[in-house]
Amino acid sequence: MFIFGVNFPETRLVSAALQSFYGIGPAVSRTLMARFRIHNTARIGELDARQTDDLAAQLSTMTIENDLKRGMRENIRRLRDMGTYRGRRHAMGFPVRGQNTRSQAMTARKLNKIERRA
Repeated sequence: MFIFGVNFPETRLVSAALQSFYGIGPAVSRTLMARFRIHNTARIGELDARQTDDLAAQLSTMTIENDLKRGMRENIRRLRDMGTYRGRRHAMGFPVRGQNTRSQAMTARKLNKIERRA
């Protein structure tokens, strides 16, 4: 079954399928399922056509996937261009939010590679 351009198997849980989109976590998934009256243990194959159309319409109005990633990159680029402290930390690959650099800088570099590549 296709939801928002992605093919999901019929046996997959609806909540897991929604959370596979970048930018949708457990809380947003629960609110979407509650809005369209979908049970927590419902599978993709159990949804009727109206519910899948409603979910796809709602997902198209949300900023998820590439739009969200592009927005994050633009925000980081803006900070770097302005020359702020946070922008410089992003550019150097250091922790941005005040973490220790002695013991945790390598962890920050590994975890935040996507953000700092811009």
